[in-house]
Amino acid sequence: MAEAWRAFLGAWVDYRIEPEEYRALDEERVLVLVKASGRGKASGIEVSESTRGGANLFRIRDGMVVRLDAYFDRDRALADLGLAQESDSA
Repeated sequence: MAEAWRAFLGAWVDYRIEPEEYRALDEERVLVLVKASGRGKASGIEVSESTRGGANLFRIRDGMVVRLDAYFDRDRALADLGLAQESDSA
């Protein structure tokens, strides 16, 4: 996982992910709605405040993260979790 994130982050200038909302879904899952910003090194394309944002789904067992599902599309995350009807208020 560390190698994959290093490769991903290496393609960006000043890439940041900021949490917007935390939702405890159950005892083992926490959904974090996030907003990303940064600029692609090769393309120069800006990811900015105008984008809807993504989501990270953390699965936690015995106080440790055992799985992370990262979504670049927040609506897809909400739909996968059966929360799509809440997406307009998020």
